[in-house]
Amino acid sequence: MAFYSVLAVTPTSEGWIPDYIGPANRLVAQYGGKYLARTASHSQLEGEESGAALRIVIEWPSREAAEGFMKDANYAPHLAARTEGSNSFHFLTEGKDDLA
Repeated sequence: MAFYSVLAVTPTSEGWIPDYIGPANRLVAQYGGKYLARTASHSQLEGEESGAALRIVIEWPSREAAEGFMKDANYAPHLAARTEGSNSFHFLTEGKDDLA
């Protein structure tokens, strides 16, 4: 079953970004992930304004793939740089409809 990482990221500094993109791209692909969206072009239609600069959606083949990516030792320094250099919120959502 597919899982989706849904992120809201607002950089507080931009120095980490150039060193982050390449390794993150490779590791996402290594774990079978696929970027569905990485964009600053978004609008909020409902709820309290959250103001995130970037919205990112990644499709994963499984929960294990998503968690493996997040726990990968090669990703650890990049994750640390992103979390230190941004306000980030990351949600992992199972691709199913519990209300059907």
